[in-house]
Amino acid sequence: MKAPKLFDGRSETMSIAGIRIPDSAMAREITELVRDTESELLFHHSTRVYLFGALTGQRKGLKFDPELLYAGAMFHDMGLTDAYASPDLRFEVDGANAARDFLQRHGIPAADIDLVWDAIALHTTPGIPEHKHPVVALVTAGVEMDVLGLAFHDFTQEQRRQVVHAHPRGPDFKHGIIEAFAHGTIRKPQTTFGNVKADVLARMDPTYKRVDFTEVILNSDWES
Repeated sequence: MKAPKLFDGRSETMSIAGIRIPDSAMAREITELVRDTESELLFHHSTRVYLFGALTGQRKGLKFDPELLYAGAMFHDMGLTDAYASPDLRFEVDGANAARDFLQRHGIPAADIDLVWDAIALHTTPGIPEHKHPVVALVTAGVEMDVLGLAFHDFTQEQRRQVVHAHPRGPDFKHGIIEAFAHGTIRKPQTTFGNVKADVLARMDPTYKRVDFTEVILNSDWES
């Protein structure tokens, strides 16, 4: 059976800062699912990630499937929600698995699903995504712009204004997103080893003890 096309002929009717929001039946289902599952802060953040990622791809002349990028951006923080959080996996992996299951139900080809999985799983791992497929690289680029302000001035003031007007950051997004990271991680602190959420729990949880990579090496069962 031939896999369905990602776009169904009704796609991309809404444009923000020159970027069209995918509007296929599957994309609308993604939008509804994420909006119903995530907080308002995370939903708007995820949509901005798509827009900033797509703008980055446009500026750099990269070729990518907008609907795969949309799926990666919209699912990238689903692992922070109680509905999709596992007891023992990194939240990025939980979100990647949720996207994988959703896309499999819609008959998306395995290679495309792998791209979306990687895009979500790697989005908090600096230094790697930019060397991979544009879908992977652009989800991280969108996250880095919206959360960290990286490449802030590579976007025009009007682009930033239109994106934030359509999907507001709210009065205190910076603290809100840190709290969201903490909520999705505090019950499984072991998942912070070797990644940026260690910084989140160090700030947000007074009982948190960071695992030291060098101590793991030195205390291993090897004699030398």
